[in-house]
Amino acid sequence: MSVLESTATELLAELAAGNVSAAELTQTYLAQIEDHDEAIGAFLNVDAERALTQAEAIDTRRRAGAKLGLLAGLPVAVKDVLCTKGWTTTCGSRMLEHFVPPYDATVISKLKAADAVLIGKTNMDEFAMGGSTENSAFKRTHNPWALDRTPGGSSGGAAACVASNMAPLSIGTDTGGSIRQPAAFCGVTGMKPTYGRVSRYGLVAFASSLDQAGPLARTAEDVALLLEAIAGHDPLDSTSANVSTPSYTATVREPLAGLRLGVAREHFGDGLDREVDAAVREAIKVFESQGASVHEISLPHSKYAIATYYIIAPCEASSNLARYDGVHYGYRTDEKEMLAELAEERKALEAAGDRARLDALDSSLVRMYRETRSEGFGAEVKRRVMLGSYALSAGYYDAYYVKALKVRRLIREDYDAAFKDVDLIIGPTTATAAFKLGEMNEDPLTMYLQDLYTVSANLAGIAAISVPCGITGSGLPIGLQLQAAPFEEEKLLRAAHMFQRATDWHTRRPG
Repeated sequence: MSVLESTATELLAELAAGNVSAAELTQTYLAQIEDHDEAIGAFLNVDAERALTQAEAIDTRRRAGAKLGLLAGLPVAVKDVLCTKGWTTTCGSRMLEHFVPPYDATVISKLKAADAVLIGKTNMDEFAMGGSTENSAFKRTHNPWALDRTPGGSSGGAAACVASNMAPLSIGTDTGGSIRQPAAFCGVTGMKPTYGRVSRYGLVAFASSLDQAGPLARTAEDVALLLEAIAGHDPLDSTSANVSTPSYTATVREPLAGLRLGVAREHFGDGLDREVDAAVREAIKVFESQGASVHEISLPHSKYAIATYYIIAPCEASSNLARYDGVHYGYRTDEKEMLAELAEERKALEAAGDRARLDALDSSLVRMYRETRSEGFGAEVKRRVMLGSYALSAGYYDAYYVKALKVRRLIREDYDAAFKDVDLIIGPTTATAAFKLGEMNEDPLTMYLQDLYTVSANLAGIAAISVPCGITGSGLPIGLQLQAAPFEEEKLLRAAHMFQRATDWHTRRPG
């Protein structure tokens, strides 16, 4: 088996046995990026020199018999929303095009401590706001299975690079499905951990109560490996859960006896593509053949999840993105041009004797704020900031934001009740396979509905994973979603591995 056909777990064994060096492995993936990323557009920044220097240092330590970390020598791609010291972090936005953080996010620190080789920063929807990776300020990412299709979003680059063999492992973030939906569209495995399982320190915030970083890889076994490296309590993050981190790699191969699977009737209604429906039902039969029992359940408030999410997330985005004002860091409008325009406008109003408009004319500071944000943010970010600002404004706060928080609690209670009767909830990750690039650009609401099956897990703060479970007649991957109670990632990974041991969907690759 060639390097590019191997899983991360297999590569780790080859590295440990001395059959391949970290430098050779890194060079192989860098060559793959060089050959294919012009067509895919998965990466925003690849630093070959940095990656090879890291790899060679790991090889030197290995030859010296030094103790190495969990990921020693494995290349890992990172979504460009995690701060990397001395390395540009753009969040896919013109606003941060030249921002170089002075510190590493905790996830990055943990990857370095595990001796991973950071191979590049991947493309994403601007500030993680989007479901197609078309909202990046710099480029579009294409689905390796069909270049006219979206890879999903906002972690489209993180999923596409794994699917196209440009990295064995990658890190994405998931605010409403941004790991699981791209994993489903690109035919890879992706997990959103429980909120608080992985530190958010250094993760540039979109919606602070929803964002969570997580792993993407070919298999559940590889996801377990990467999750074990990045999970754990972090005193730098006040939302980090102070709970122990299991050894996911030690238990992922253990089958689950007496597994009770819940099928939510709300997940199989109108709008679900027939091929997706059929593939998910076949996946359920695979679990039944391995001894799992299937139980119909209800998540009655799930029908309100999209509306709830698209109030809470924009409200938090409006607050978090207020800091980008052109003063402290990031993009700033051309001040000379702005001041010249302001002077011309003032001169014209004075000549016309228009005192009312003169009095209302913006100060240079207000004008700088306004033009900086207008030029620095893209259309989708502006849309969500305006939605959030409106919902938080006087007279609407209770009617929208507070009510959404109450519904969020009801959604969590639905899950709490369900997990008293079942171990995991099984269903589709997305209602359809990957849609065409540009297909939904003029219809934001339809794009938002792509998150129908994923946003609830973020609102409830639970863990969820997407695994490949089929291929459509047109050759596109289909994703199966498993959801678990908070901090039950171990159970999710074991169930996903059970399924992958019995099927070969996760081994399929684009031509």
